[in-house]
Amino acid sequence: MSLSHSTTISVLAACIGLEEGTGYSSFTIILILSFVVMYDSNGVKLHTLQQVEETHHNKLELELKLMLLSSESLLQLLQRFMKSSVQMKQIHSVLITNGSLSTSNPSSFEWTTTLFYNTLIRAYLNLHLSQTTLLLFTHMLSHNIPPNAHTFTSITKAASSNLTPPLLFHKSIYAQALKRGVLADPFLQTSFIHLYAQSRNLFSACKVFDEMCEPCIVSCNAMLDGFCKNGEMGSAALFFESMPLKDVYSWTSFINGFVKNECYNSAIRIFQQMIMQRCLGDCFVKPNEATFVSVLSACANSTGVIGLSYGKQIHGYIIKNESRMSAFVGTALIYLYGKTDGLEYAMQVFENLVNKEVCTWNAIIGTLASNGKEKQAIDMFDKMIVEGQRPNEVTFVAVLTACARGELVELGLQIFNSMLAWFSIVPQMEHYGCVVDLLGRAGFVAEANDFMRKMPFEPDASVLGALLGACKLHGKPPAYSMVSAV
Repeated sequence: MSLSHSTTISVLAACIGLEEGTGYSSFTIILILSFVVMYDSNGVKLHTLQQVEETHHNKLELELKLMLLSSESLLQLLQRFMKSSVQMKQIHSVLITNGSLSTSNPSSFEWTTTLFYNTLIRAYLNLHLSQTTLLLFTHMLSHNIPPNAHTFTSITKAASSNLTPPLLFHKSIYAQALKRGVLADPFLQTSFIHLYAQSRNLFSACKVFDEMCEPCIVSCNAMLDGFCKNGEMGSAALFFESMPLKDVYSWTSFINGFVKNECYNSAIRIFQQMIMQRCLGDCFVKPNEATFVSVLSACANSTGVIGLSYGKQIHGYIIKNESRMSAFVGTALIYLYGKTDGLEYAMQVFENLVNKEVCTWNAIIGTLASNGKEKQAIDMFDKMIVEGQRPNEVTFVAVLTACARGELVELGLQIFNSMLAWFSIVPQMEHYGCVVDLLGRAGFVAEANDFMRKMPFEPDASVLGALLGACKLHGKPPAYSMVSAV
């Protein structure tokens, strides 16, 4: 046992009344720290050492029971603290110490060790520590612990969420699953479809799908989503038409695929087909929140009057068929009306929303700013703070844009400085660009250039463009040389 680990054990032991000289072995001390778990009418509950000892006749009985129940108790602790990084690492340390993660432990059954690994892997995955999850999997294989279908399901999720996972690693995971004979599990097959599609390997994703005996709707949706996310909308359309059964996730994924690939009119057309099922007597699939958000985004970005016209129809459909408008659907409507000169409608939607998320406030502030209502945008920002809604990075981009367009220099600088001082938000490139635009529009070109030079990072094209635009607007050609010198 390392010195740091021993110190940790001693401190924790003292906290529950377990001190030196109590007659327990060092191994049992570790167990007691981990296993002061008792069952009552309320479920699992942690107790002190005294409470644990009172339920047993002597220390030997307690030690024997702890030895026998160690695996079950550790699993209980593992499941209880799987959302806490600190406790997870402590329990992981105990698992290593008492041999629960090794086949060399004589009291350990093979399936129990696999269960320990699965629980740890799932816990680290829930903590968004995908790299640790993948390392734990390789450790599991190196110690000859057999993974099962549950192991691979978690590992494919970890590999999908990893920033730069090598394709070769994905294939090695698949090879291991094939070797273990667990690929018949349709849930695991679907996970591999997601994994390959995420890494833009549609060939392998299609191969996994084609090898499925009876693809279920979930697997079909995964394959459809893979086509959409990789920009293969032609293949997605053919696949969508061939699907024997479509649920709301199928329709929403297909609509969202067109939106992400900037085929806005096609997205609107698919939504129309979805609604028309009721009229045609087909099995009607009711749109959900995500469906409305996707199609309203298509309407907001569609050129001409088609987007606004159909957006209003969807708004009417929502009012007629939904008991209450959600914050996210309301936000999508605000963006729609804000981009199509429908400020009055946007304000009505905002005022009628029962629940407002931070994205809702961002949408209305941005809408007011882009429609020439800069002072109202600032007032809305103040109202947001008063009502207890905490602004985020996007909020400050919207409100700083309002200040720039209204040439509210002093107020804009105050708001910029408040980001870190009041809200602990570190300004990013977009925020610095807004301040350069703020100073430049108001004619303070030299100050804008000086501010840009003092940025903690190199200015990007948008920041340089804001300064050059200010030079052109105010007829200050010397600033061009200043920009070129940056």
